[in-house]
Amino acid sequence: MQHDASARRSATGRLIFLIGPSGSGKDSLIDAAREQLVAAGVEIARRVITRSAEAKGEAAHGVTAEQFEAMRAQGAFAMHWRANGLDYGIPQQVDQWLAAGRPVLVNGSRAYLGEARQRYPDLLAVLIDVKPHVLRERLLARGRETPEEIEQRLARNARLQAFDDPAVHVLDNSSTLDAAVIGLFKLLHDEGVIPSAAQPNAGPQKRIT
Repeated sequence: MQHDASARRSATGRLIFLIGPSGSGKDSLIDAAREQLVAAGVEIARRVITRSAEAKGEAAHGVTAEQFEAMRAQGAFAMHWRANGLDYGIPQQVDQWLAAGRPVLVNGSRAYLGEARQRYPDLLAVLIDVKPHVLRERLLARGRETPEEIEQRLARNARLQAFDDPAVHVLDNSSTLDAAVIGLFKLLHDEGVIPSAAQPNAGPQKRIT
């Protein structure tokens, strides 16, 4: 784990740090809620990642490892970490948004949560929870890993999900996208991140993939 040494500027906005296992539907949830989040005044950070295939699901900016390291050295990232052989960066722009009083949603990492809290003590951590059998089905349907690799991933997820942290809000993402979006907006309203008027519109009951 690593992070930039520069201190974070004081900010009045709140960082929404979304975490969850691969296949939990974070990208689908962000995409489904994007328009309404923006309408509610929430900025959505665009990740920089060293695998272009990842950009397809989340509108990320894919770069080479050399480009990523150059960006990191130039101070382009507010946060950055390495996971599963990939480098992830969150642009420095999030600090500008927060300083301007705007909430910012970040597709984060469970392993980086501790360091993120040090930099953003008031962050809102949201864990996407998915029932194991649903997660297995999604990973198999995605076809990126062998069945053996999927079982190993599920075992790792089970160990990571076992932590007891009352400051992490759990959002069930085992059902439809509509249900997950409604749950996310309710949480953001309850936490005072968005006004009560900013409620998601009900739509077709699309399942998460």
